[in-house]
Amino acid sequence: MIKIINVVGARPNFMKIAPIQRVMSTYENIETVLVHTGQHYDKRMSKLFFVDLQMPQPDIYLNVGSASHAEQTARVMVEFEKVIEREKPDLVVVVGDVNSTAACSLVAVKMGVKVAHVEAGLRSFDRDMPEEINRLVTDVISDYLFVTEQSGLDNLKREGIPGEKVHFVGHVMIDSLIHFAEKAKHSAIMEELKVLPQDYALVTLHRPSNVDGKESFTRLLDAFSEIEKNLKIIFPIHPRSRKMIEQFGLQEKVDNMKNLHLLKPLGYLDFMKLMHNAKLLLTDSGGIQEETTYLGVPCLTMRENTERPVTVEIGTNVIVGSDTELIIKEVRKIINGEAKKGEIPKLWDGKAAERIVAILVGTTP
Repeated sequence: MIKIINVVGARPNFMKIAPIQRVMSTYENIETVLVHTGQHYDKRMSKLFFVDLQMPQPDIYLNVGSASHAEQTARVMVEFEKVIEREKPDLVVVVGDVNSTAACSLVAVKMGVKVAHVEAGLRSFDRDMPEEINRLVTDVISDYLFVTEQSGLDNLKREGIPGEKVHFVGHVMIDSLIHFAEKAKHSAIMEELKVLPQDYALVTLHRPSNVDGKESFTRLLDAFSEIEKNLKIIFPIHPRSRKMIEQFGLQEKVDNMKNLHLLKPLGYLDFMKLMHNAKLLLTDSGGIQEETTYLGVPCLTMRENTERPVTVEIGTNVIVGSDTELIIKEVRKIINGEAKKGEIPKLWDGKAAERIVAILVGTTP
């Protein structure tokens, strides 16, 4: 019997762990323990995502909450060490690039437990991004590195990671997208919002580089104010973004955009339904760049770089930063039928979790 701890820390992790947890449940020789660190916690949102993704409730909840990067990482390490001591797992599986990913990896390795990193090798080459540090730290200490795209293989080889640790398996987040596609079709969110397919742009915006400075946030809102003259904008607003709108005195600017609709954060299935039917996405998220590439939906990424270059090289993604005029220009191209065409990357076929678990079972003592 192999005992495996699967770790989630923030909402993007749920979509990545869900297919792995589901596949592991079909193996008689695997015992799983699902640990939620509580790095990002909203009772309503966590419940929505666990229900939508048909995940069991966490076996262990660490309740670390939000804090500075150092304090949050330290809290996760202190609490996760107790979990390792009590559960004595053979392996810890971490996903993505949040603080919990790096923290739990460090604890496991120091306690002699093997670590598998799902979504390994991605690099933005921007060390101002806290996530970039988490990626680098986690990859260098992991025993199994599961890669989603060619750039991950190239980066890990260049960094000297032994090839026998690295496995190109596809993308578990696309597994979730495929698995729940039919269920998402039954979401009533479009009827609730009174929007039609191709009738709106969908926005996600939360990164400190965009919303923690008044100048950058204003540039983006200036772009939105031009876009909403021709296209509805659906914006499920992150608590951080809402707080900064108030703090910077930008509420009146937002209120003047009659075609901009601010919503509370949405569940996975509702968001997927909106994403699938949107004219375009405007985002600073990482995963959405990949989901839109799979769905063939135009995506404009409001960042200066991406750790997911395949979405730009062969997908539907265009990097626009916070350049007001460039954003408006690219949106006009999409509205005029000149959207970038893309293709689905290699191995994004809904079977990544199956490959991952087969490798772990085949090589874990």
